[in-house]
Amino acid sequence: GASQVATSSTDVNSYGDLYQWGRFADGHQCRTSPTTANLSSTDQPGHGDFILAPNILPYDWRSPQNLNLWQGVNGINNPCPSGYRLPTNSELDAERISWSSNDAAGAFASPLKLPMAGYRFYSNGSLSSVGTSGAYWSSTIVSLYASFLYFFSSSPAYMNDDGRALGGSVRCLKD
Repeated sequence: GASQVATSSTDVNSYGDLYQWGRFADGHQCRTSPTTANLSSTDQPGHGDFILAPNILPYDWRSPQNLNLWQGVNGINNPCPSGYRLPTNSELDAERISWSSNDAAGAFASPLKLPMAGYRFYSNGSLSSVGTSGAYWSSTIVSLYASFLYFFSSSPAYMNDDGRALGGSVRCLKD
């Protein structure tokens, strides 16, 4: 969804789309997509609305949850181009550890040029922390949640787990 490679960590043209974990590119990932409170019972909801999660566990866009989405190049709903996949938690964490600094400056200085694209709240669909943080999904499931890389402009980066209805960035790896 980005129109260019990041020229800085706050380059708005490099922010791209914000995916709900496990969903295919159906329009929901667009930053201004409409919202709905109706959870999906299937892997492909059949519309492009950002699905709001109820404010109770597991904070997912799908009910019941499916643990088998976004797994590998042939994963169900893989949002990446053919031959690419989402990185695992371990792969993203190894990338983080390789940075020159464990923050947004290190994320931008890395070969991935990760900008602070922010994220989209699962409870109301609003954008948050745009220009001050980055949240990049992994393919890894952790109990009820999914794991992502989280970094800020002024504090340390770390791996985190959250509800799959959160709208986060993706970076694809060639397998």
